[in-house]
Amino acid sequence: MSAEKPEQEPVTVTDKRRIDPDTFEVRDPAEESRPEEGEVIEPAPAEGEQTTAKQTDGQGQEAKELAERTADLQRVTAEFANYRRRAEVQRTASAEEAKASVAAKFLDVLDDLDRARAHGDLESGPLKALSDKLTGVFDSLGLVGFGEEGDAFDPELHEAVQMEGDGHHPVLGAVLRKGYRFGDRILRHAMVTVTDGDPADTPGGASSAEPGTE
Repeated sequence: MSAEKPEQEPVTVTDKRRIDPDTFEVRDPAEESRPEEGEVIEPAPAEGEQTTAKQTDGQGQEAKELAERTADLQRVTAEFANYRRRAEVQRTASAEEAKASVAAKFLDVLDDLDRARAHGDLESGPLKALSDKLTGVFDSLGLVGFGEEGDAFDPELHEAVQMEGDGHHPVLGAVLRKGYRFGDRILRHAMVTVTDGDPADTPGGASSAEPGTE
């Protein structure tokens, strides 16, 4: 008994010749474009659908580019603002440095005026007028003198050249040379002698006195 041969699918031959071999006439191109039986042809997308798809892609790309440009602009704006702040701080610091440097050169002149005032030479006359004008100028610049007899001793502000007493409540004795500061900067420490004082004679001294010492 012979084995059955599997059935073979029929072979379909499509004649794409433009000249009919039987009639020798030119075939109609429309007939050539007709689909064969069983052939499925996907419909081409409509023109409107193609345009909509392109518009959607274009809008998405534009939105992405706009977001990138916006982020770049915000970053540049922030960097410029930081630069302006740094420049302003540096400008202010440079101006204060220049003022302090100029004021420091006149400290010897102020010392001479203090000595003249101590001797009574500035009570009247043209030298008093000059002293008043100079004092007004330095006050307007922000130069402040410190170091008065009886002030509490502060090693951050005062340079002690002599210590008297047991140091229980140190105060300034004699002020040999006033100190000066410009803003928060100490231009020169006050040169002083230190002695023991009464806590009740200095600001806040009474509150810091030990119980039972009154």
